[in-house]
Amino acid sequence: MFRRRLMQWYRANARKLPWRGVTDPYRTWVSEIMLQQTRVAAVIEHYHDFLRKFPTIVALSLAPEAEVLAAWSGLGYYRRARMLHKASQFIVRERGGSLPTNEAGLRTLPGIGEYTGAAIASIAFGESIAVVDGNVERVILRITGRPQLATAAGRAFIQEQAQTLVPKKKLAHGVNAAGDHNQAMMELGATVCLPKGPLCGGCPMYWQCATRGEHVTAPRAVQRSLPAAFLLSLRKRGTATDVLLHRRDAAESLMAGMFELPPLPEEAVTGREPLLRVRHSITNTNYYVQVFAARGPRDKKMRLATTGKEEALEWVQTNRLAQQPLTGLARKVLQRLDVMEVRGIRLEDVEPEETTEPEGSLVVMDEDDY
Repeated sequence: MFRRRLMQWYRANARKLPWRGVTDPYRTWVSEIMLQQTRVAAVIEHYHDFLRKFPTIVALSLAPEAEVLAAWSGLGYYRRARMLHKASQFIVRERGGSLPTNEAGLRTLPGIGEYTGAAIASIAFGESIAVVDGNVERVILRITGRPQLATAAGRAFIQEQAQTLVPKKKLAHGVNAAGDHNQAMMELGATVCLPKGPLCGGCPMYWQCATRGEHVTAPRAVQRSLPAAFLLSLRKRGTATDVLLHRRDAAESLMAGMFELPPLPEEAVTGREPLLRVRHSITNTNYYVQVFAARGPRDKKMRLATTGKEEALEWVQTNRLAQQPLTGLARKVLQRLDVMEVRGIRLEDVEPEETTEPEGSLVVMDEDDY
């Protein structure tokens, strides 16, 4: 009864997303890696472009890492792109270009853990295995009336309950029972069984739900706040315009080898008015970023004040920025200041996410980005 009601609701209400209904396991793999800790709208923006650049596993394996990172710029958590690239090379080298067809085999690849392995195995290959993300966990906790417990026993309960609901049938006659069920569970949590203000009136499981509203959750980690400052320096060369960028060291633990705007020390910007203010969130830290533009003789002075190494500074033509491995923050700032072209977002039937910022505000709300 549960599965039948869920699937009837899903077939009538599922969002039209570009990675749904595809038959190429590579495309499912790419979408699942992109969707890790990233909003659907942001993934839609990159999904088509990424696959246009790298339409097959072989094409991805042959691409330089910098080109892959450039295509990933703006999605954040860049280790995902590096692992996707390394995994494609391993698949071509060791498996003749074919993905493993079950969760156990998929988890031997770089960047694929328990959740992603189960998602690809069920959606692309019909394996009867539960996919448990935050949305699925929330649905199960509310239906069973359990509070959220960040313990091994709590996680085991969720996994066991999720697995009992998955159809045992494999992919057959064009119907992927397990894959469709898992996507329906995630869809229910993402669009109806919301973290705050769940839309219980539209829930197909309301009759069976023990909670019928929000459930008890563990307290969230306290957000830290840190200041940061960066330099925007432009120069003209004939008809071309260059922007000064700083390449992060290859040994950095975060965003290694990526381009960012040159960082400035606090003493170099004291008393100066920024060109742009940006709040940039990374996990539990809010960075209150200010971007400064210097002109004339002051430009060289501020450039010398940057905290990055001189040899790491590089002038890049603005019309080539889309091909560069930019950090998410650099990309957003450069687009906001019209230095870099803004690409259109293919939202299809996905509704735009709400923002709490007033129209015309100089504050850009970002939640990127490793």
